[in-house]
Amino acid sequence: MTTTVGRVVRRLAPAAVLMTVLAGCAGQDSGDGSGGSSDGITGTVTVFAAASLTETFTTLGEQFEQAHPGVDVVFGFGGSSALAEQIRQGAPADVFASAAPRNMEQVIESGDITAGPVTFVGNRLEIAVPVGNPGSISGLADFGRPEPRIALCAEQVPCGAAADKVFAAAGVTPQPDTREPDVKAVLTKVTLGEVDAALVYRTDVRAAGDEVTGIEFPESEKAINDYPIAPVAQAPNPAAAAAFVEFVLSPQARTVFTAAGFDTP
Repeated sequence: MTTTVGRVVRRLAPAAVLMTVLAGCAGQDSGDGSGGSSDGITGTVTVFAAASLTETFTTLGEQFEQAHPGVDVVFGFGGSSALAEQIRQGAPADVFASAAPRNMEQVIESGDITAGPVTFVGNRLEIAVPVGNPGSISGLADFGRPEPRIALCAEQVPCGAAADKVFAAAGVTPQPDTREPDVKAVLTKVTLGEVDAALVYRTDVRAAGDEVTGIEFPESEKAINDYPIAPVAQAPNPAAAAAFVEFVLSPQARTVFTAAGFDTP
């Protein structure tokens, strides 16, 4: 047993998320007690989580493994809409953490989430520009100009839906050059200098460190995303799923989220 999260799946297409998680589960302890955990929780816990949770959940996964010897945490990170669809199609996930209630509701409606989800953090958007701000971006109004190269999340994922809300609040009609499947893909466009500006979460700007520059804007208050988490109804490892959800709601986890820039209840 190692205290490092065994496999991290990030920014994959929906089918790739499913296939990689299936491969990650192959050969793992199924939770039959053979792992020797002192608290009775063993095996693999597979967590499908919004891409914007990559850094924080990776940290929490390591902490959870340390607290529960005999448990391996496997993550599938991606756009919440794609992850929700994978769960509805039968992907063997234990826990789902979405970047918006809408995608969680889709899984509830399909009967794949039966225990009430709990909101554990909130997040808001921020403008991200390459270092040096080559496009001279100063605010949200610049997203309506034809000159800057702009990246946004796809409309069906939470960061894209939130972007639509803030543009409506600001009276700006954006002219994106690309719509990406999740927020990490959008951020990559900025760090590579392929676009002049993008809308990502505040936490992603902070996680990128000195690779990007963040610009706050007042309309972000109009579209704060609530993140719900819940165990999947047919979780292969329900005991570990319940324990992981409880850990995400703990004061220890709240410290990690706050440091990353999330709003906490």
